[in-house]
Amino acid sequence: METITIETQQIETTNPATGKPLSSYPQMTDVEVANAVRNSHKAFTSWRHKSLEERGEIIKNIGKKLLEHTDELAQLMTDEMGKLLSQSKHEVELCAAICDYTVKKAPEQLASEKRELMNGGEGIITYSPMGVIYGIQPWNYPSYQVIRYAIVNLMAGNTVLLKHASNVTGTGKLLEKIFNEAGLPEHVFQALIINHDQSDAIINNNLVQGVTLTGSSSAGRIIAAKAAKVLKKTVMELGSNDAYLVLADADVEAAAEACVKGRIYNNGETCIAAKRFIVVDAVYDEFKKAFVSKMKALKMGDPNMEETELGPMARKDLREELHQQVIESVEKGADVLCGGQMPQTDGYYYPATVLENLEPGMPAFDDELFGPVASLIKAEDTEDALRIANDSQFGLGGGIFTKDKEKAIELAQNYFDTGMVFINSFGLANPEMPFGGIKNSGYGREHGGFGMREFVNVKSVILSE
Repeated sequence: METITIETQQIETTNPATGKPLSSYPQMTDVEVANAVRNSHKAFTSWRHKSLEERGEIIKNIGKKLLEHTDELAQLMTDEMGKLLSQSKHEVELCAAICDYTVKKAPEQLASEKRELMNGGEGIITYSPMGVIYGIQPWNYPSYQVIRYAIVNLMAGNTVLLKHASNVTGTGKLLEKIFNEAGLPEHVFQALIINHDQSDAIINNNLVQGVTLTGSSSAGRIIAAKAAKVLKKTVMELGSNDAYLVLADADVEAAAEACVKGRIYNNGETCIAAKRFIVVDAVYDEFKKAFVSKMKALKMGDPNMEETELGPMARKDLREELHQQVIESVEKGADVLCGGQMPQTDGYYYPATVLENLEPGMPAFDDELFGPVASLIKAEDTEDALRIANDSQFGLGGGIFTKDKEKAIELAQNYFDTGMVFINSFGLANPEMPFGGIKNSGYGREHGGFGMREFVNVKSVILSE
């Protein structure tokens, strides 16, 4: 009898600092994927009945184990997607902090509530877990993006499936190992190595109760539409072109310093990164001089070296896409103040770049530039700066630089149309504050305790006299 050999598809990872292969991982079969979903649902039937204290102890232990694996996990993230090693280590610390904060906040967020009813009866509101939650996560923060959605859902009593970006497959599998090492029961969290068709099958699977994605706006539309067809709750954390406003009374030198950090942190590959710098006319030239000087001075190189300030982009295709956005903007009239040239080096490096004289219709004005390219835009005054900032398809984050704190708070609360506003600083995630956006930047909130209630059944129990 002839033997039929079925070749297993492989997922390959590459080191963006060198362009050389890292590792290879076998893709799951359709049968393995279906079993993973069933196992997740079976695990849910037990995990949901664990007390908050029991779940909390395991999640606190996940935080401890993450810190124990800091060096291994940080090095793998740097090798897989090119972030500075120092920032990879900070990412692990942030993940551990999220674990601790979630455990601390859970009793408040998930406690049942009693209400007296108008008819004399009594009502009880409970926050019950829904079941299997499927997360599709990106590569730019390989550990944090997973921790951000997984930990709150585990705390709520759900079980979690992960489809990680293929170029950070190793990080996803290492996180699964760490979770299990921390005492999480088998199949409560699973990192899947799958393709897009298999991902669609998971969304359609009746055992899956919710879908969350962090990624581009275009990916969000696709996944949200697929989930909507089968009436699945979704949370979408999508892209942005965050505007940072530099007002006339700002400390220009400090603003320039913070804006450079906000643009190139994580090699500029951050949804909440500073991308458009809208500067009022009164300080435009002063800011421009300081900002461009600091961008030019950045040291680009090996992300493992302590002196490196800007590492490579995560993938070759992403670098080419970014460069094409720069070229198209220049062809339409933008000026390059620094950078803008493709380096002739190994790895996927792109220099810190500043563009000015931007107008609507240019990629650098309208779109998200996911890399170390800054858009410098002049505004007449504060009102004009806010108009430009809000005239965007996105609304994730933004910043305001001014010495008038009360004025900044008023502008942030009442006039800035984004989910997050940072005053006199650049944007980084904070476990204690909600994270999410509006418009094409998505919907739903994570962090600050809000994520624990995104995928729960808000259940009414009504008792009559």
